[in-house]
Amino acid sequence: MPTVSVDLVPEPGDEVVLLDVREDDEWELGHAPGALHVPLADVPARIEELDPDAEIYVICRQGGRSLGAVEYLARLGYDTFQVAGGMVAWQKHGLPLVSERDEPAKIY
Repeated sequence: MPTVSVDLVPEPGDEVVLLDVREDDEWELGHAPGALHVPLADVPARIEELDPDAEIYVICRQGGRSLGAVEYLARLGYDTFQVAGGMVAWQKHGLPLVSERDEPAKIY
C-alpha cells in the first residue's frame, strides 16, 4: 500500500485531495486546512465527491481507518496514498490545523 509521510503530502488542490476519514467529533476538534471530510463509513455512499483523476491522500487519527479507505478506493481504481501516522503525526510535525470550534485546534 503506498504510504506517504505527513511532511510529503502535497497541498490540496485541483489534482490532490486530502481525504480525512475520521468521525465528526474528531474533525471538529482539528483538521488540516483544505481537507475533505468523509467519515470512513460514509465513503461508499459519497464516492461521487472524489475526483477519479486526482491523487487522494487518506488520513485518519493514526492510520488504521485510512488503511481501509485506501484499500477500498484502490480497488475502485483511485490513485490513493495512506498518510503515515495520521493526524497525530501531522500535529507532531507542526503542520497547520484548523478547528470548527471556538478553541485552538488540537488532535487528541
